[in-house]
Amino acid sequence: MNRVPVVSSNVAEVGYNPETKTLEVAFIKGGVYQYLGVPLSVYKGLLAAPSVGRYLDANVKKAGYSVRKVDS
Repeated sequence: MNRVPVVSSNVAEVGYNPETKTLEVAFIKGGVYQYLGVPLSVYKGLLAAPSVGRYLDANVKKAGYSVRKVDS
């Protein structure tokens, strides 16, 4: 999956596959995670958020999407 860099103290890159609604997040300190069933609007909101980390926490992690760790 292609990812784009973001300005964040915790997140390095994010990517999105609209066909599978999969959000992929690469963290600065290591680890790549895929969140499943994420709507495109949430991905767009993440890219536009003033704080990527806060948006990710509130709208992805705490929203209850299934998550899996993948190889970077």
